[in-house]
Amino acid sequence: MTQSDTETPAPSSRVSGIGRLLIAVYGVLALAATGRSFVQIVRAFDEAPLAYTLSALAAVVYIVATVALIKRSALWYRIAWITISFELLGVLVVGTLSLVDPALFQHATVWSVYGSGYIFIPLVLPLLGMWWLRRHPVTPAEGLA
Repeated sequence: MTQSDTETPAPSSRVSGIGRLLIAVYGVLALAATGRSFVQIVRAFDEAPLAYTLSALAAVVYIVATVALIKRSALWYRIAWITISFELLGVLVVGTLSLVDPALFQHATVWSVYGSGYIFIPLVLPLLGMWWLRRHPVTPAEGLA
């Protein structure tokens, strides 16, 4: 028996095909939200502290979600679920509040009007992320990594 006969096959990775596209979109949104919040906070934080703080929070969520989708362990899988669930909740709450009480968000955030400033990607992305995570769970062997 050769060494190649005893090797276990490498586990399938979330980082292939549509998974790569999902991670790329999360990465782009992380950069966009980070840039937007940085400029907003530096230029005019006192004009809309709630909106600009929410933009910064969205940036952090997108950064952590991007990393969590790339990493392959039980811990990062849980972190991916938590951040993506929080993202969906944030988009729904901020999106609804920005329509119901526009005075609360006189300056737009990443999640205002369900992410309309980002062609609604912030609304659709967590749903795709959850679908992807559900289809690609971490196996017990991967959880040890």
